[in-house]
Amino acid sequence: MGRPAPGAGSPYDGGVATRPDDLRARLEDRADLLEATRLRYRALKGVLESFFWKDRLRNHFELLREVAASQPEVDATLSALKRRAEAEAWPRDAGPVRLMNEVARLREAVARAAERRLSMQEAVPATLGEVLLRLETEVLDAAPLLGGRVWAQAVELLPRNLPELRAACAAGEVFERVFKRPVAEGAPAFSEDEARELARALPLGAAALVSLWERLERYDTRGRVKDFLQRRMRRAPTRVARSGPELLLHAAFWHDVARVRVRAVLEAELAPVVPREAELPALLSWRAARTEDPALRLAARDVFTEGRAGLVEAAEALAALSRERPRGAWSEEMAWARLEQAALRARTEEGPEAEALRDALRLFVLLRGQASTPARLFSPEHAKPAGGDVARAGDLVALVQAARHAALRNGG
Repeated sequence: MGRPAPGAGSPYDGGVATRPDDLRARLEDRADLLEATRLRYRALKGVLESFFWKDRLRNHFELLREVAASQPEVDATLSALKRRAEAEAWPRDAGPVRLMNEVARLREAVARAAERRLSMQEAVPATLGEVLLRLETEVLDAAPLLGGRVWAQAVELLPRNLPELRAACAAGEVFERVFKRPVAEGAPAFSEDEARELARALPLGAAALVSLWERLERYDTRGRVKDFLQRRMRRAPTRVARSGPELLLHAAFWHDVARVRVRAVLEAELAPVVPREAELPALLSWRAARTEDPALRLAARDVFTEGRAGLVEAAEALAALSRERPRGAWSEEMAWARLEQAALRARTEEGPEAEALRDALRLFVLLRGQASTPARLFSPEHAKPAGGDVARAGDLVALVQAARHAALRNGG
């Protein structure tokens, strides 16, 4: 064949992107997606078409979930590339076109095999991803689990790519980074930025762990796997977690450490009020935000009523005044004003913690607001009684005003 005459048009001219080398570039990162999908489809097709397909699928739940998770993106990519290939007249023998067609054929083969393995009790789901997740559920429900050992059963039930497991691990990484390092005596357990991270990670980790334990309860009706893992979850991890159960144990251990350490810090700052489990994230966020805005109020949201928020604010303000007297008249005036505002919010609050806060204020009054020594280190039995009926008063605002008067008078 001779060369084209000078000035003759190239077979790839005309504004149509059919040059084979250009097609690969035009696919961009979608080529990597299709190649990875081709490998997954081939492997999953072999599993689903095998004679002992249930046993093999139990060992490949991670593969099944990877295919299901990426399926929406794969379907969108195949549809977009098909339209583009038709519009731009891509040659059929080009590598990218052959790749696209092969992935499409494998997708149909996987879909047929998966639908054939589904029970006919319910309608077939609309998408391939939903079909695969339904198939996983049916295989797990079929029982018995593969393998006689509890650990083998745990590996089956907890694929590493479970979304809940990934969320638990992400939260666990935050907890480990914050609380694994040694803390010098008297130094804060975590910084304000870390407090914000903890406020986000605590509910994320808690919800993920609840979901994982529920998954174990559902598929392990005898409870052997859950009991086995819960007995081990309080042991400190000694090696890098690789399997699903190891990742769960790692996340659960550091979640417990974080809960205990955060609760200890907040209890010390809010005594005599004891923070509840659901309040920890909101209290951490409030604590961190107050470093920039000391007058910031604790918002009454889902976990706090107005009275409860005021009670927490009052406890924090009183604890701060008991630890150290504010420096300067203005700072002291602002501290007492904040305590009085909090007492107004908590005025109608009742219960053991509200009464304990009143007792702390009575003790403060009895000790006449001595600034040199924290009031809570003294015992009321050894304090000099104050005049009047203040010591027997039950109104929170009146007690705050009495404590303020006693402290300022003592300071004068």
